Amino acid sequence: MVVSDAKRMITAALIGNPNVGKTTLFNLLTRLNQHVGNWPGVTVEKKEGFINDNVKIVDLPGIYAMDTYSNEEKISKSFLENGNVDLILNIVDASNLKRNLYLTMQLKEFNIPIVLILNMVDVAENKGIKIDYEKLSRLLDVMVVPIVASKGKGVDKLEELLLNDIFSKTKYDNDNQYRNKLHFKSEAETYKYIEGVLSQCVAHTSENTVTITERLDKILINKFLAYPILVAIAYFIFQFTFSWVGQPLADLLDTFVNDWFAPHVDILLSGTSSWFKSLIVDGIIGGVGSVIVFLPVILSLFLCISFLEDSGYMARVAFLMDKIIRKMGLSGKAFIPLIISFGCNVPGLMSTRTLESEKDRKLTALLLPFMSCNARLPIYLVMAGALFRGHEALIVASLYALGVVVAFFVGILFKNTIFKKDDELFIIELPEYKLPELKSLAVHTWEKGKGFLKKAGTIIFSVSIIVWILSNFNFSGMTEINKSFIAYIGRFISPIFIPLGFASWQNSASLLTGIMAKEVVVGTMGVIYGGNLTKVLPTVFTPISAISFLVFVLLYTPCISLIATMKKEYGGKMASFSVAYQLVLAWLVSFIVYNGGNLILKIF
Repeated sequence: MVVSDAKRMITAALIGNPNVGKTTLFNLLTRLNQHVGNWPGVTVEKKEGFINDNVKIVDLPGIYAMDTYSNEEKISKSFLENGNVDLILNIVDASNLKRNLYLTMQLKEFNIPIVLILNMVDVAENKGIKIDYEKLSRLLDVMVVPIVASKGKGVDKLEELLLNDIFSKTKYDNDNQYRNKLHFKSEAETYKYIEGVLSQCVAHTSENTVTITERLDKILINKFLAYPILVAIAYFIFQFTFSWVGQPLADLLDTFVNDWFAPHVDILLSGTSSWFKSLIVDGIIGGVGSVIVFLPVILSLFLCISFLEDSGYMARVAFLMDKIIRKMGLSGKAFIPLIISFGCNVPGLMSTRTLESEKDRKLTALLLPFMSCNARLPIYLVMAGALFRGHEALIVASLYALGVVVAFFVGILFKNTIFKKDDELFIIELPEYKLPELKSLAVHTWEKGKGFLKKAGTIIFSVSIIVWILSNFNFSGMTEINKSFIAYIGRFISPIFIPLGFASWQNSASLLTGIMAKEVVVGTMGVIYGGNLTKVLPTVFTPISAISFLVFVLLYTPCISLIATMKKEYGGKMASFSVAYQLVLAWLVSFIVYNGGNLILKIF
């Protein structure tokens, strides 16, 4: 970006506590003229936006303090020290100034001009809090701008200040009045100073008023009602995403792609060579289409999550679940991605972005593939119907339960090994409840949906072509699947599965193609074995080897969509580790199931 010498680029750092409306303000100021990536070396999302060619805003992670304890705090401190920042936009909750101003006091030590943005002044007024903005500005030596970000009130004044470079035309640079540095020896000393400031410029006109938030919390985090309500909300999200809205729309999109678009393309390419037509229709459209059909599910999921976050309830979920899943090494907020993963691991992984701690994001990403997704269900039902008729429900329920148990113990293992030195205290502030704005919900939802298409689409495109080649060619040219490269590969890897009881190349090839999408396992079996699988599978599997096979399907390498998303979200090293350790774990558990089962049968 080229900027004239007369008017240089201004870099403003937007920072504040979580749940103070920072993202809403960022979207309003930048009008979606943003670039989203990751901070170097970590998985914390980095957002940069532009008001015009002369003003850049960097949205720093939401933090409570600058104590260099978490990656988020380290990132913020490093950027303020080394990022050539001209101005700090410190957004705070006007109804909770005492808590929010602790960070402000630390920001003043960076010797950078500060604009203190008091958001949710309407909430403060409703709570009977009256703030003298001018006096607060004088006492803290910062410029104060009151706003209501959810309604867009006061944002135009803030934008005008930035566009007119007001901070460099006033006494900010002239006498350093707005660059005062405060140093406190302890947290208690800092809060004592803040209380002294607030006592001079903040008045409470109705201290005994019971707020809507307090009334709702008496129900939503009630000792007896909280967990039933949480289960009901989780059930609603699951149903909304996978039964009522998301999945039905995904099915319609799938019907369009596979039953209308692909056949029409097939007709259009009828005059071309068979290999080229197969590449386009079976390889590219089939592969990329398998990702695109997830989009309605992604959008539905993040619409629900964005609503819970913007309303203030998500913080309560974290509070309620923290004690339970902390035993797995996770904080309470990781509960949502894990639950979502029972429907589909891909949106579950995407929703780990809502977790503040990098440790929580990574550990949750490594554990959520054990939550059995809908794609595995057809395999369970086919195998159970063929070998355990009349006991299908028990088999399927046992597999779901096994996934949870495995995730629990793996979580404990990782907590005490890989993430042993990265354990963090769980600190959360319960924000005021508020009704989310439709525009904000739409922006948040589309951002995640757009990111999903960008992150997974290109990789899936490449892998789809590779899988198509392996399934349709051998060294002699184009051929049928049982003579293709994938058949050779199946025969090559099948000895690995001898101790597990299902060592035929057909089963090996089916598992291999299942990496593309778990539903493909059944489809591949149907093509290779031919005929009715309900009749064929009992001749191939014993009950024990069938259970071993199902356990392996439950635990082994996730689908390529999840691998691709994990690679983009957390890097190739972590994606490779996830693939490898799940493969080893699946083999070990299946080995125990098969050989232990046979041993029990011999004894009894």
